[in-house]
Amino acid sequence: MGRHSGFITHYATLASRDVDCCLIPESPFYLEGEGGLFRYIEKRLKDNGHMVIVVAEGAGQKLIAETMQSIGKDASGNELLLDVGLWLSQKINEYFKRNKMTINLKYIDPTYMIRAIPSNASDNVYCTLLAHSVVHGAMAGYTGFTIGQVNGRHCYIPFYRITEKQNRVSITDRMWARLLSSTNQPSFLRNKVIEEAKKEQERARLPIGSLPGRLQVPTLVIRSEVNLRLYGADKPFFQPI
Repeated sequence: MGRHSGFITHYATLASRDVDCCLIPESPFYLEGEGGLFRYIEKRLKDNGHMVIVVAEGAGQKLIAETMQSIGKDASGNELLLDVGLWLSQKINEYFKRNKMTINLKYIDPTYMIRAIPSNASDNVYCTLLAHSVVHGAMAGYTGFTIGQVNGRHCYIPFYRITEKQNRVSITDRMWARLLSSTNQPSFLRNKVIEEAKKEQERARLPIGSLPGRLQVPTLVIRSEVNLRLYGADKPFFQPI
């Protein structure tokens, strides 16, 4: 998980408190040289004798592309990402072999471990309520929406509201600083990367009036009992079936 944004990896690392290094797509890193990943791993192993690295799926893709060819796109048109976990494991083993250091590296892909976790009672009830709500919406003639819980209420949310932006980690934000403090890892950032991140963050803070027309109207559909109420728009944006 974490094809192009590492917020899941970010929060999982903060929640764990056992991670020594977190690598995400938003924070470029480099392997060799002073301040690089290999030097940090070597120092950590000498100090503690062990370390845990958590890697998002989309991390380090530019580094991998320098040594491997792209593998194309999937049926949906999304670019297939190269396996950063296996690639990084190989590079780490090669580095320590060159430096005549013996390490025991284990690579664990938790994707299917997470999906295989059985649901509890709360999960079952929540999924049932989502199913009921989506059927109510479809029977009412709405389309192009999904169901989600907003402020404790089940809402009909338009698809474009879900897909208009990605939930990305800001590497100039305090939460990322907290992660660096928790893991004690280097930032791997050069001045150029920091400046680009600040510019991107400023663009994300543009006032509503500067956004495209359809995004200027704050819109929320709330289902209350059997009544549907539409807030913040002068006309419905759902298309009837």
